[in-house]
Amino acid sequence: MYVGTLSFDLLLGDVRSLKEKRSVVRPIVAELQRKYAVSAAEVGGQDLHRRAEIGLAAVSGDTGHLTDVLDRCERLVAARPEVELLSVRRRLHSDQDD
Repeated sequence: MYVGTLSFDLLLGDVRSLKEKRSVVRPIVAELQRKYAVSAAEVGGQDLHRRAEIGLAAVSGDTGHLTDVLDRCERLVAARPEVELLSVRRRLHSDQDD
């Protein structure tokens, strides 16, 4: 079994409040969950209204499939015009890792 994680550091566009921030971040998280059956959530920067960190995790028995899903998730977030993708951290773990 393989586990893949992604962490996206995002700069939000014209956002002036935490309420506006939620209206940008929630649809991204929901689309990742719906399209790719991954676990996703806002995991950092909750007190900042122009920055967000979204984390996601996926599990698969095949590294090729897992890599494909993570690639698609990254492209989806990068293509969103309302955010600027500042950085992405990717990790792959195996059940045989120590």
